[in-house]
Amino acid sequence: MAAAAHHLPLGTQRLAPTRHGGGSSSSSPLLPSLHPASRCPSRPGQPAVRFQAPPATARAERAAGFTARVAFNPSGNYDLSLSMDQDDAPQVQPPPPPTEGRFEIVLNNETIRTLDLSPVQEALGDLSSLTAADSKALLERTVGFTINYEREDQYDTRELSELPEIRLWFVRLDAAYPWFPVVLDWRAGELARYTAMLVPHQMSTRLGVVFNPEALELFVMKKVFAVDMWLKQQNHPKPRLKAADMGRMLGFGIGDELFDLIEKYPVNPS
Repeated sequence: MAAAAHHLPLGTQRLAPTRHGGGSSSSSPLLPSLHPASRCPSRPGQPAVRFQAPPATARAERAAGFTARVAFNPSGNYDLSLSMDQDDAPQVQPPPPPTEGRFEIVLNNETIRTLDLSPVQEALGDLSSLTAADSKALLERTVGFTINYEREDQYDTRELSELPEIRLWFVRLDAAYPWFPVVLDWRAGELARYTAMLVPHQMSTRLGVVFNPEALELFVMKKVFAVDMWLKQQNHPKPRLKAADMGRMLGFGIGDELFDLIEKYPVNPS
């Protein structure tokens, strides 16, 4: 991926396989489906969130003490890497350029250091009193970030998503507006970068961002719940479709049964 302000750049390190000690759980994490999820309703008895069981080779690798890793790029593609003997050539294509006319939130060292969310209000207005027209404009134009961050150490090669102070700013943003991922410029990789700010990961020159699969699963499900509720509050015509599309961008197929349960047992926002 290109190392631009709007794109999620790559690191230079190569990942080593993770080994667990003898006290680790024997259960293996579920792996997100490697194929695009279908929008068709789930059949009775099928899980609302669809996963693909790891192949026999994956199970054998984990039995030997290795943990499979799920790699992600902003196009929503996964690449399961179980061997470190593969070519180091990058396999992740850079995302398209930012969507023309999108809202741009500009951050600098001072706003990040002070956890100042005012650049969000300056770019988007008062998000606590959005009208249906306001939310429609956010969803149509989308939102991106320009992070002008000057490092104290010129030899610091960490990516922006690896810097604790930047991640903390995004943690506060996400706590204030848990629905925020749905209005991001997905096409230009902003959803990928936002996710990297909040989900444990490593950087791979060949694979791009390599997320902890269990942490990513929890993050996606939490965001699906939050986004579905917010879209309904904004009278969006197809909230479950939009929330499912967001999950699909992160590699998860969300079945209709999950949304049926949400509607059957609603929660009134506090």
